Amino acid sequence: MALSVLSMEKKFGFQKAERLCSRNIIQSLFTEGQSFVKYPLRVSILKLPTEVPAPPAQVLISVTKKRFKRANKRNLLKRKIREAYRLNKHILTDVLKKQEDNYAIAFIYLPSETMEFADIEKGMIKALRKIVETVITIKEQSHE
Repeated sequence: MALSVLSMEKKFGFQKAERLCSRNIIQSLFTEGQSFVKYPLRVSILKLPTEVPAPPAQVLISVTKKRFKRANKRNLLKRKIREAYRLNKHILTDVLKKQEDNYAIAFIYLPSETMEFADIEKGMIKALRKIVETVITIKEQSHE
């Protein structure tokens, strides 16, 4: 019983290693990566070299200062996006673990008004499913 509870907690965690911090990777993510929009998020994705030991997905979450001048509103939105990712990341990580690939992913909030958590979560689920499709096509192209 205790073992299953621990494994469930582990699955929904969001560790420091899962956060994208490297300036070099962030720069290459926005210059070389693929991007798409699943409202309310713009998503950029970049396959990382496999020799770098990292979790399957390293995530960057951004809310632009241009649209939200007050830091407390930006932080609230980032918390909502982070929570939506944390609760639904299994959609993505299960596929990435099977493929043994590492990806850098950026989620950028697009609207100029705040949204409810439920709406952000719906957009996050759509974005994660689209990322899975993109990852599968990248994998198929690399095998050809």
